[in-house]
Amino acid sequence: MNERPRLTVLSGPSGVGKSTVVVHMRKAHPEVWLSVSATTRKPRPGEQHGVHYFFVTDEEMDKLIANGELLEWAEFAGNRYGTPRAAVLERLERGEPVLLEIDLQGARQVRETMPEAQLVFLAPPSWEELVRRLTGRGTEPPEVIERRLEAAKIELAAEPEFDVTLVNTSVEDVARELLALVDVV
Repeated sequence: MNERPRLTVLSGPSGVGKSTVVVHMRKAHPEVWLSVSATTRKPRPGEQHGVHYFFVTDEEMDKLIANGELLEWAEFAGNRYGTPRAAVLERLERGEPVLLEIDLQGARQVRETMPEAQLVFLAPPSWEELVRRLTGRGTEPPEVIERRLEAAKIELAAEPEFDVTLVNTSVEDVARELLALVDVV
């Protein structure tokens, strides 16, 4: 019997509510460790370095990739995002539940490098609801929203590649279901 907890990967289309679900779950269960991604994106208002992301330069990201220090990385909307490998492996070795909240490209890379990982797909209740969420953010210009919608169609089609699908009809319900999957005792 493998005593080490599995890595759980939460993915799904942009705007489906991944961050909201994770924040809700971790309020009640802070012991679930959420990997902090590195990104070349500029911080949004309220985001803090080392808390929401590690904000890095393009040159720093190049080094992380070249040195194999990322478990996965992807480019999205002109920015790169990646998961620092060492911190994830350390937590798993210590027996802590680890959650990654990443995009489809990243989830596919994790499946390649860590086939034992559990991939969870967060789906919207409907396409219309996803469009509403993406356009309602008000943080991005129309051309970025258009790119996100195009990407969302591709991401939704990848659902069968995942081990489990959760439909985000209620943040509370999904957070509870995700917690059960992460297997927090």
